Amino acid sequence: MTQQTVHTLSNDVLRLEVAPGIGAGIVNLQVRVDADWQPLLRFTSPETLAKGTSSGLASFTLAPFSNRIPGASFAFEGRTVTLRPTTPEGNAQHGDVRNRPHASVQVTDTRAEYFFDSREVEDFNYPFALTLRTVFELSGDTVTQTLEITNVSGERAPFGFGLHPYFERHVAGAPDVEMSFSAAGYYPVGESLIPQGGMQPVPSELEFGEPRPIGAQQFNTLYGGVTGSAVLRYASTPYTVMIDSDPVFSHLVLFTPPDGSLAVEPVSHATDAFNLHERGVPGVGFTALESGETLRGSVRFQVSF
Repeated sequence: MTQQTVHTLSNDVLRLEVAPGIGAGIVNLQVRVDADWQPLLRFTSPETLAKGTSSGLASFTLAPFSNRIPGASFAFEGRTVTLRPTTPEGNAQHGDVRNRPHASVQVTDTRAEYFFDSREVEDFNYPFALTLRTVFELSGDTVTQTLEITNVSGERAPFGFGLHPYFERHVAGAPDVEMSFSAAGYYPVGESLIPQGGMQPVPSELEFGEPRPIGAQQFNTLYGGVTGSAVLRYASTPYTVMIDSDPVFSHLVLFTPPDGSLAVEPVSHATDAFNLHERGVPGVGFTALESGETLRGSVRFQVSF
């Protein structure tokens, strides 16, 4: 365990803590209610922070791809790209920036900017070099996180990104959070959690077009064609939380982890989008960048009183 540097951004409404040494991940995000600070994202204790891994944080960044690549291998324009497996099942998962130290470019009371260059990491688990710029900004009742990933590999290559925030479900005595968002479809998966094809119509048991509580239902579900804001409503609090993402975040993962939190993950592409695209499956959010080209997008977390 090591002592981690934490940068704190705050205003009259929000307080954000970021750990640049752990992928510029969010340690805690809290909202002021009267004289108290209440957690919006799951709480990261000092003991968890000292472990130095993103898996216990309130949120971390997914790049240069999100979710799983089965067998740690994908096809791209006729070639096979092999990665290092990072799960017991032999998959590569969540990219390789979330546990890497990020350089602090600028930090003020309400804004923080960080930079990562994969060329400085000898064992980076992606063969196409990239830089990643991450910016957090607090403005009134909103936290904005912006990602900019640039292909510096010298060749055309696939890239994607996303965020993995874990929201509190039971706040101030509320029995459970209500959730709503709009999606054009979802991806059926088996036990492997890897889609075998494209989107299908959302069945009623997975539909959140109208607000409803998560309840006892378990989710590890990938939605596509996501538009508008995802909204979380807490019965015993005076606020709602809106997750408003730029159009590049065309997909969303809803996940109920064992710790009782709720992961609502805006991502730029479907799970295994690289392989699905190579097979001709449309609408998976696949992006290939020419050398020097940048993929960017922002996600806004707004607390509405």
